[in-house]
Amino acid sequence: MSRIKNNELLTGKFTAHSKGFGFVTVDGYPEDFYIPADQTGNAFHEDVVEIVPDMGAKRGQRRTAKIVRIVSHGITHLIGTFDQAKNTHFGFVIPDAIRLNQDVFVPGEFSKGAVSGHKVVVEITDYGSRNPVSGFRSPEGRITEILGHVNDPGVDILSIVRGLDIPMEFEETVLNQAARVAKPVSEADCMGRRDLRGLRMVTIDGEDAKDLDDAVSVSYDGTYYHLGVHIADVSNYVQENSALDKEAKRRGTSVYLVDRVIPMLPHVLCNGICSLNAGEDRLALSCLMKINEKGEIVDHEITESVINVDQRMSYAVVKELLADDQAVLREEYRKYECLLEDFRLMEKLAGLLRARRRERGGIDFDLPECQILLDESGMPSYVGPYDRNEATRIIEDFMLAANETVAEHFYWMEVPFVYRVHGAPEEERFARLSGMISNMGYSLKTTDRFGNKVGSGEIHPKEIQKLLDKIQGTPEEAMISRMVLRSMQQAKYSDYCSGHFGLACKYYCHFTSPIRRYPDLQIHRIIRDQLRGRLTEEKMAHYREILPGVAEQSSKMERRADEAEREVDKLKKVQYMSQRLGEVFDGVISGVTGWGLYVELLNTVEGMIHVAKLPGDYYFFEEKSGDMVGEATGRRFQLGMPVRVIADACDEAARTIDFSLYEGEGNEQERA
Repeated sequence: MSRIKNNELLTGKFTAHSKGFGFVTVDGYPEDFYIPADQTGNAFHEDVVEIVPDMGAKRGQRRTAKIVRIVSHGITHLIGTFDQAKNTHFGFVIPDAIRLNQDVFVPGEFSKGAVSGHKVVVEITDYGSRNPVSGFRSPEGRITEILGHVNDPGVDILSIVRGLDIPMEFEETVLNQAARVAKPVSEADCMGRRDLRGLRMVTIDGEDAKDLDDAVSVSYDGTYYHLGVHIADVSNYVQENSALDKEAKRRGTSVYLVDRVIPMLPHVLCNGICSLNAGEDRLALSCLMKINEKGEIVDHEITESVINVDQRMSYAVVKELLADDQAVLREEYRKYECLLEDFRLMEKLAGLLRARRRERGGIDFDLPECQILLDESGMPSYVGPYDRNEATRIIEDFMLAANETVAEHFYWMEVPFVYRVHGAPEEERFARLSGMISNMGYSLKTTDRFGNKVGSGEIHPKEIQKLLDKIQGTPEEAMISRMVLRSMQQAKYSDYCSGHFGLACKYYCHFTSPIRRYPDLQIHRIIRDQLRGRLTEEKMAHYREILPGVAEQSSKMERRADEAEREVDKLKKVQYMSQRLGEVFDGVISGVTGWGLYVELLNTVEGMIHVAKLPGDYYFFEEKSGDMVGEATGRRFQLGMPVRVIADACDEAARTIDFSLYEGEGNEQERA
């Protein structure tokens, strides 16, 4: 930890706040430096700046500092709404990002014909001035692209995508290369591969999925289950350092949003020759596993293969077939009768694998994922929990088994590889979580790796699973599950195998989705090199050199994709609730802070009741208990408490929803 010296110049990244002040993060210092609004200079959000700490001033735990120089600008383009000045040619761009609290002046000759209400991309040509001596001068810019009008369907989501700098279109060289390699599978392509075209297998995906990159097969010989997980061999078509490969690495992952998919690879590959379409020969990498009645994988083989999927199935249909023995008698399901026994075997095997994983302490977060449906105008028509059924669990369990098997296989071969790692939770975060849930009647104990209590030792994943079991079916289940999830570290990619805490396993990787994740594509190359005897010392040295960068880039792009999905979901939830202002909703208190109560509704929407809106008393936040307490009445609002709320207001720009407490009939619980 670095120690601050008097008048020392420090360099860091500036994070702006919408109210004018900001913070600077400096490597080597545990706390950010607080920058008052009158000490930010001309700094923009994400600028690299030099600061001088104020040795005497502090704001809470943070030391105050002053920005003295801008080293480099972090933002050169921004997304916003154009507002044309009345009876003039010039206008201003109001940034979408609330941290950018200055409008950008656009001279008429640089407006590109934009009119008020157009969503635009503006390049900043002058960062303006907030100097108290020379006065205030707005930033200036020129419009480089008009995305569409704010009322056009999809423009709101496009603005988020462009604001995060997510590439949408492929360059001509990439498209041309994809078209050249996307040839039908020939007999020459099949040479040296295991021919599994006679093995009965299916794909099971969502109804609208187009990139089908995994197929499964299962059989039982009376003693052992034989599970095959067959993954599209994308590495056969995307050669290292090709234009396709460089673009895939740059993107890192496909991005799945409510109205579109932004693919990692061109459609001719991800929806074409690399998609495991039923009835068509496809090249694959197959992980063939032998599993006993205890759910233990006792043997396995990883091989290059050629496959031909028998049937494309959806989660909904498989769920119905498993739930209703008579379903195959119906006309639309009669064609699946020959597969019914396979699905029953899959259900039983998945249960064994799941039980084995839970036995060792693997955590199963059964959180309701949010499903958002849009109408033709792009407005949300439905927001609610997504159905996670037995069919989705079967595929999840099979993919987990394959990922773990492949990771362990190559770990013991001692070759360079890309692993999916998840560190143990930080002790401080879990101490805070323990305090919160103790007020709700639950507890977490710390244990050693064998599950034995050792006082202040590390938490074991088995203890977390015990907590999740206890809260199953309770009103606070989703809320506590999310609290636990937020208190854990974020999983990431690494060239070093350090284990996966959440799955309670030592070896894990992402092998099963090379169409949409670059790490999977990268390890497919390594697997094929090893299978073909090409993993020489020279090749391994090459992989050791590039894999740290691959892991870092992939983790970074995954976080960007997650942010895009999160921001789009928040926006659509705000739009959905803005059509329902004044309506009453059931929910659970999901957070208690000094400024109010966060409430999560049954439809997964979250909003806030400001402390000033709590009726009948003056309320304050009691830090020890984590409750909001009425000063005169002693009335308490606690985490997990069911409440009824009224939707009061929505702010689309800030993506926030305001509630007030509904005090009518049916809300007696929180008065007790």
